[in-house]
Amino acid sequence: MRASFRLGRVAGVPVGVNWSVLVIFLLIAWALSASLFPRSYPGHSALAYGAAGLAAAVVFFVGLLAHEVAHAVIAKRNGIEVEGITLWLFGGVSELKGEAKDPGAELRIAGVGPLVSLLIGLFFAAVAVLLAVAGVHGLLLGALSWLAGINVLLAIFNVLPAAPLDGGRLLRAAVWKATGDRTKASVVAARAGWVLGIVLIAFGLWRFLVGAGIGGLWLALIGWFLIGAAGMEERQARMGSALRGVRVADVMTPQPQTASGDMTVADFVDHYLFAYRHSALPLTDQGRPVGLVTLDRVRGIPADRRASTTLAEVACRADELVLASPDEQLNELLPRLSECADGRALVVTDQRLVGIVSPSDISRAVQRGSLRDQAAGAGR
Repeated sequence: MRASFRLGRVAGVPVGVNWSVLVIFLLIAWALSASLFPRSYPGHSALAYGAAGLAAAVVFFVGLLAHEVAHAVIAKRNGIEVEGITLWLFGGVSELKGEAKDPGAELRIAGVGPLVSLLIGLFFAAVAVLLAVAGVHGLLLGALSWLAGINVLLAIFNVLPAAPLDGGRLLRAAVWKATGDRTKASVVAARAGWVLGIVLIAFGLWRFLVGAGIGGLWLALIGWFLIGAAGMEERQARMGSALRGVRVADVMTPQPQTASGDMTVADFVDHYLFAYRHSALPLTDQGRPVGLVTLDRVRGIPADRRASTTLAEVACRADELVLASPDEQLNELLPRLSECADGRALVVTDQRLVGIVSPSDISRAVQRGSLRDQAAGAGR
């Protein structure tokens, strides 16, 4: 999930927000200010209800951010780099560059998020109780009570044993510890996520049909998301198993043909296009990669502009390139391939280009790895 804009850094981790978070933010603020608070605490002005709803929604998302920051901090302490945190429609995502090294690390990283949400909920509950004992009532108490309940509910929902929820990670850690097989553990957690998604869709649709309104449809939407995300996690787990032990050097195309960024698109089309059998062309300067051009990028240049447009102008820029070393594990490279939209990695040694890894290279490696795993399974 890509951020639409950045908020800054928290605990050294970049924090961004996807535009879709505005949808749920406005929905929560509207539901509180136009429905829950006026119904529960009548007699206040519309401005007061609006301010209380907006404030509660803001604090709720600060709590979501704290949940994700906790994941990121513990991940870093366990040797995993954190690309960033993105808040979006269904909450937050901590983008980790790598996997936990053992079940214990998986348990710590996954468990800390729900724990933080639970502590936030208990904190607001304690404040609400103290204010109630002191005789304070009204919107302030209502907002604190809602924040207490929603954070405790968030913690409970997140520990449900189903991927991609934190509880799915906890389930994976437990199965991994019991069996010693990370792939099997990932598949079990993903299948549990698929089952939970079906249950939420069925329950949500039933709630909608009996008059629960948009809340039922929201549950169904969450279930649909869980099914899609769980299926993706299972595919990634099986791919990771197939590529275990495979190095970048084992799959790369060595010494690919290159070109200069000063070449025009017209020259490339006229003299290189049909002679070059690959769909991506690295651009180099004295052997160092400075860009990457794909046929899709070239195709997007109108014919009347090709003679005046250089390859450097349409290429994936040097700061967007995904660079890898020949001895790097292919599994470690895969999460980084989304950094440039072209989905390829350039392989370098001493800053000089020695190869390229394309999606077809990875697909062939997955097929071979799957055959290897099947043969190993048949031999047991």
